[in-house]
Amino acid sequence: MKLFKSIAILLTVVAPLALAKDKKKDTLPAVFSNARFVYVQSEDGDIMKPGLFPEDRDAIANVQDALKDWNRYSLTINRNDADLVIIVRKGRLAAAQLHGGIAAGTPTGIGSSYPGRNPAGPGNSDPGRNPDHTDSGDSLGASGEVGPVDDTLRVFSLTPQGKLSGPLWSREMKDGLDAPEVMLLRTLREAVDRAYPPQSASQPAAQNKP
Repeated sequence: MKLFKSIAILLTVVAPLALAKDKKKDTLPAVFSNARFVYVQSEDGDIMKPGLFPEDRDAIANVQDALKDWNRYSLTINRNDADLVIIVRKGRLAAAQLHGGIAAGTPTGIGSSYPGRNPAGPGNSDPGRNPDHTDSGDSLGASGEVGPVDDTLRVFSLTPQGKLSGPLWSREMKDGLDAPEVMLLRTLREAVDRAYPPQSASQPAAQNKP
């Protein structure tokens, strides 16, 4: 009898804690509710950067189009004006950017360490990597870079000094940045709208901020 009472007490204490932990994990910061302007770039720079991988350039454009369709946030062409910064990366094994280094299509190695990679697999949250921070584990310098084979989308906020803070949200998905679905952005949209239901009367117009 005492054993059953002990188990009942334990469940009474543990169950609410587990539920609270799961709720906290799924909660998005209030900045997603208060934000108005969003800036989109790749890990290597903005859409106009010379030498940017064409796949990343297309991914930026796809996310921008999907944001316009969402009509919750407005795009800005100035990162310092943004409330949220979305950083995208098309999945690839390894690629040479200039000359030398690793040839395109060379595997990065199974089980290799990559701070932006989620070991739990696509579709799960991961602290990720802050592109404003240098880390020798992420790149191969000017000649090439390595990273996850799945598409990646991460959301950051900006500090008063203009540095990235976060990520606040991070997901990986195979072909998740491909148009017309842009499933990574759709996943973010569903999460934000679920946490902070949109109010149409207060939505900003989907236009570029000068």
